[in-house]
Amino acid sequence: MDEQKINEILTRGVEDVIVKEELKKKLMSGKKLRLYLGVDPTGFDLHLGHAIVLWKLRAFQELGHEVILLIGDFTARIGDPSGKDATRKPLSEKEVKANMKDYKKQASKILDFSKVKIKYNSQWLSKLKFEDILKLSSQFTVQQMIQRDMFQRRLEQNLPISMQEFMYPLMQGYDSVAMDVDLEVGGNDQMFNMLAGRTLQKNYNNKDKDVMTTKLLLGTDGRKMSKTFNNHIGLADQPNDMFGKLMSIKDELIGDYLELATRLPPTEIEEILKISNPRDQKARLAKEIVRLYHGEKEAASAEGEFEKVFRNKELPSDTPVFNFDLPKDIVYLLASTNIVSSKKEAWRLVNQKGVRFNDEVIEDPRKMIVDEGVLRVGRKFAKIKIK
Repeated sequence: MDEQKINEILTRGVEDVIVKEELKKKLMSGKKLRLYLGVDPTGFDLHLGHAIVLWKLRAFQELGHEVILLIGDFTARIGDPSGKDATRKPLSEKEVKANMKDYKKQASKILDFSKVKIKYNSQWLSKLKFEDILKLSSQFTVQQMIQRDMFQRRLEQNLPISMQEFMYPLMQGYDSVAMDVDLEVGGNDQMFNMLAGRTLQKNYNNKDKDVMTTKLLLGTDGRKMSKTFNNHIGLADQPNDMFGKLMSIKDELIGDYLELATRLPPTEIEEILKISNPRDQKARLAKEIVRLYHGEKEAASAEGEFEKVFRNKELPSDTPVFNFDLPKDIVYLLASTNIVSSKKEAWRLVNQKGVRFNDEVIEDPRKMIVDEGVLRVGRKFAKIKIK
C-alpha cells in the first residue's frame, strides 16, 4: 500500500480520527473498507464545504475502497439539530426530492460514479417499525442527548427542543448498521451523530466502525459555510461568480481555503502564502479553485473578467440592460431587475448601504431614479435605460 497517500488521507484537512492507529493499520494491511458520507438534501447546492469530504471519498476511491454516497432523503425530513440554536423546519418529501435532483451531477465534479454507490436512507428508515425505534432509543440516555452544546444553549435560553431532534442521531446512526460500514466520514460538526453510529454498529453488528471528521470551511462572511447564511460557494456556481466569491473571503481564511478547498501540494501552498499582498494570494486561490471545477480556460477567463470589473472599473461583459419609464424608486428597480429576490430584500440592502447607482451609495429606499445609469449590488450589475 502507498503509505504516503494513506498518511495524507489521515492528515490533510482532518480534524479527528477514531481510532486513528486502528484505521491506519487496516489501510496499510490492504483490507478493502466500506465507507460512506451522508448528505442531507436541505438545499439545491453542494458547496466547497461538502467538497472537502467528497475529495476525501475520492482519495479512498483511488486506493480501491468501496465508497458510498448516502443521500439522506429521510433524515432531511427530520432535520439535523447539529450546530442549530433553533428547531429546523421539517421538509416535505416533495421539497427533498427537488433539492437532491442535481446532487449526483454536482458531486461528479469530484467523484467517479462508475466506482461509487449512491444509496438513499429512506430505503431502510421508512421501513422501521415502532418496536425497532424503541430498540434504537434504548441504546442511548436522555443525559447523553441533552449534553450536546446546542441543546445546553437552548435550555439556558428557555428555547424549545423537539423530540424528533433527539431521534436524528439515532436515524443517522442506524445508517451505519443498515449499510454495515467500516468507516464514516463527515464534517467535525457531525461527530456526535457519527459516534452514535459507532455505538449502534458495535451493538447491532459487533463491528468497530471508525470515524473521520474533517475541518469545517468557513463561508465568505467568516461564519460556518451554509446555504442558510447565503455565504457558500457552490460547486455549480458559474466561473465568474465562483471567482468573485473567493476574492471576497476574509484574509485570515486564505490558508484554510488553500488546504481544504484545493488539491495543491503543501510546498505550493507555502509559496502562495509567502506572497505579501493578500489580494494576490486570493487571486491565486480563486483561479486554482475555478480551474479545479471548470477547467483552465474558464479559470483564466474568470480572472480576466474580475480584473476588468473590480480593478479597471469596467462593466461585466454580460451586464443585462433594462428599459423603464423613469422616474422609478430604487426598490422597484432592484426587484424588477432581479438583482434581489424581493422588495423586502431591496429595502434591507439599501438600509445597509449595499446598493449603488452610478457608483453612488443609495441610503434611502424611497430614492427616485430619474436618469439612466448602472445599478449595482455586490457583484451584480444592471444597466438602466429610459424607454
